[in-house]
Amino acid sequence: MKDLRLFTIATCLPVLLIGLAAAWGGAWAWVALGYLTVLTFLMDRLIAVEAANTDPDAEFPAADTLLAVLGVAHFGLYASALWAIAGPSGLSGLERFLTGFATGLFFGQISHPVAHELIHRTARPLRFLGRLIYTSLLVGHHASAHLRVHHVHVGSDADPNSARPGEGFYRYALRASAGSFRAGLAAENRLRAGRKPAWTHPYVLYLGGAAGLILGALFLGGPKALATVAALSLYAQMQILLSDYVQHYGLRRATLPDGRIEPVGPQHSWNTPHWFSSALMLNAPRHSDHHVTPSRGYPALQLDRDTMPMLPLPLPLMATIALFPTLWRRMMDRRCARWRDRARVTTATPMPGE
Repeated sequence: MKDLRLFTIATCLPVLLIGLAAAWGGAWAWVALGYLTVLTFLMDRLIAVEAANTDPDAEFPAADTLLAVLGVAHFGLYASALWAIAGPSGLSGLERFLTGFATGLFFGQISHPVAHELIHRTARPLRFLGRLIYTSLLVGHHASAHLRVHHVHVGSDADPNSARPGEGFYRYALRASAGSFRAGLAAENRLRAGRKPAWTHPYVLYLGGAAGLILGALFLGGPKALATVAALSLYAQMQILLSDYVQHYGLRRATLPDGRIEPVGPQHSWNTPHWFSSALMLNAPRHSDHHVTPSRGYPALQLDRDTMPMLPLPLPLMATIALFPTLWRRMMDRRCARWRDRARVTTATPMPGE
């Protein structure tokens, strides 16, 4: 992926397909859904290509432009989906369902990685756009919890979004949903400590924006529009939780002899090397390098099979398997144990000169 062509094609094509599905339904609704499910799986499995690492110090000036375009497209698709599903679009019940399903998948698999990248950018307008995307999904606090809590405490009990060994997804989701809201709020309060006006608190945006969206949907589209906003948001939130669950399940940072937690390393996140789903999700499956170097742009994220835990299947498929806890644990617990044993040996080995 030495340029952005694959990222651009993989992420922008579903914008077009979902837009056509919202406008005309029919085969377009099936094609849009099939692109984000069947085609993605087939491209990963049938074309066994692993994207090569780019120069980690390379700059991609157009990368932020693609993020901004996709961020704006998110809101265009949101409006189109509300009209198609809850408005006078003339679509059949099945066409409305398929369009909603595809839109929800887009929000979870593309809008979420876009917003995630945006909140890590240095430009204030881009960070604000990322916060708006999460707010539109009624999970605005994720922007604060991710930056202030997850990146600081990942792989420890202090991070609500790091799944513990043996913890099933549903138990995790209940704990992480409430925990990340509270932890993000506490972190923002500590950071601000009364030094700035209350109205500039990010949670004012998160809660006020969510309330405005809910009231606007109810006023403009009635109960159907409100139900559509709730359904799309909950589906996207579930995918966000699944992403964190899968990418950190069972991997814990060791406690050092002095009582501190070891620094975040490549061994503390799960990764996948599959080329097409990686392009679709803006290299989100290259998760270890993101945690080690959060400022690195998504096109330059690195992958190293020797030092980074690898999932056996593409990330979207692993997220589906996580919905079945028994199957998930059968597939993952031994892999987690091997990496924890390996980490214990590495931590216990003294460095030269010690």
